[in-house]
Order: sequence, then C-alpha cells, then structure tokens
Amino acid sequence: MVSAVVLAAGMSTRMGRNKLLLTFRDKALVVHAVDTLLESTIGEIIVVLGHESEKVWDQLEDYVGRAPVGAQRRRVRLVKNPDYRDGLSTSVRTGVQAVSPEADAIMIYLADQPLLESADVDRIIEAFAAAKAEDKMIVVPFFKGERGNPVILDASLRDSILGIVGDVGCKGVIKRYPEKIYSIEMENDHVVRDVDDVQAYEKLVG
Repeated sequence: MVSAVVLAAGMSTRMGRNKLLLTFRDKALVVHAVDTLLESTIGEIIVVLGHESEKVWDQLEDYVGRAPVGAQRRRVRLVKNPDYRDGLSTSVRTGVQAVSPEADAIMIYLADQPLLESADVDRIIEAFAAAKAEDKMIVVPFFKGERGNPVILDASLRDSILGIVGDVGCKGVIKRYPEKIYSIEMENDHVVRDVDDVQAYEKLVG
C-alpha cells in the first residue's frame, strides 16, 4: 500500500493569502488534491493542516472517513501540525508519523497542484513497483528534464524522513540516496505546475 501525505499547512507567504482556499474549476485547491487522490489507487490519504487550519478543515470536513477507490483502502484523515511555522519539514514529519505502519511507501503530495489527475498519480504509483524490481527506493517524476512532484519514498526511509529539519521537504533524503532514485518521464506538465504566487494562479485560471 502507498500512503499519501498531503501538505496543506503552509502560510502561502508568496501568495499573500491562503492559496489552498483559492478556487479552480469551482473547487478549492486543497479539495482538488483530495479528490484526485480519492480517484486514484492510493492506499490512504493523510492531510496535514496548519495555517488557517479551521478554514481548510471546513473545506475537507465532508471527506473525513471517506475511502479511496478500491477494496480495503484506508480512509481520509486530517491531522494538525502545531509547529507549521517552523518550516515544511515539520509538516512532512507530522504526516509521516501518521502514516499506517502497514504502508509500503509514502507519497509526498503538494496541495497546490490542481492540474494533477488520478491517472498521473497512478502512473507514479505503478513506477514504484517497477522501481522495487530494480532495487530502487525513490520515484521522482520529470517533465522535459524538470523535476516534479509528487514523489514516492519507500517506507524503509521513514526514519530518514523523520530526521529532516528546517523549511525543506524530502530533497535532502532524495539527495542522500542518488543510486536509489527511479526517474519517470511524464506525458504532461502536471507534475511541474504548482501555484506558488499570484502570477502562477492567474496563469492557471486565465
């Protein structure tokens, strides 16, 4: 089982307001993230909240307990990171700590990539199976040479992930094991499109 940790705790400093509450195709960005994962073959969904957690929680309240597609899937859970102001690593750690011990791998999923589709997620999950066959532990998607997200890390790297500090995600862990990286070239740019600032959002909705 691959578990997804959705990072939805940030303060959206570059945007100037909570970007996850912005709408795209009549849905908040954070709702797009959960909907996409629910339609995929992911095993469980853990959403990490922080900045304006009550507002984000209100967007996702109806999703709590809902199960992803497929039999015996674990359900959507929302967890709060009280230390979100101390950087991205705190949200990664909060999410990973909540991952089921039964998980074979952990997908780190950014909540500001609304163009991602369930087919994109499933392709990355399928790549993890291929990676394991080649003794690789990390799947990183690319589009035309540009590295994207989400990434998948083998559950055996849990302790390494829990050891990250500062305002970083899993880049340090990934750099530590270059020989264990399995790269997958995606067919579209969804994995490299995010909404970091006003210009990116205007381009998305324009």
